[in-house]
Amino acid sequence: MAQELTVYDPKKFERDQARVKTGFWPKLKRVARRVPFVDELLAAYYCTIDPRTPIQAKAILMGALAYFVLPVDVIPDFIIGFGYTDDATVLYAAIRSVARYVTDDHRAKARETLKRALQD
Repeated sequence: MAQELTVYDPKKFERDQARVKTGFWPKLKRVARRVPFVDELLAAYYCTIDPRTPIQAKAILMGALAYFVLPVDVIPDFIIGFGYTDDATVLYAAIRSVARYVTDDHRAKARETLKRALQD
């Protein structure tokens, strides 16, 4: 049986969750058209709110989503061509580490959300 290598820190998870809860949708609405990985970002979000996702996987993804929401990060988002490189790298690493939990259902829900958002 494979063991989870991630140490779950409930306090960090709560902080990340609070940051994502208040900042994810507002930031996504502001930058969605400029972020090339928006579909994966949304799939990760839907994975974190899925009750079937193990807490360790949620914690990893929530950390990546919280990083995306942060107003200040390693490469400022306003730098054209590079601004979301660090966000994409963090998200890619997070999704890759918990890929088996980001399901086709999460991705379908992300596509549907994007489709509705683009119609508005």
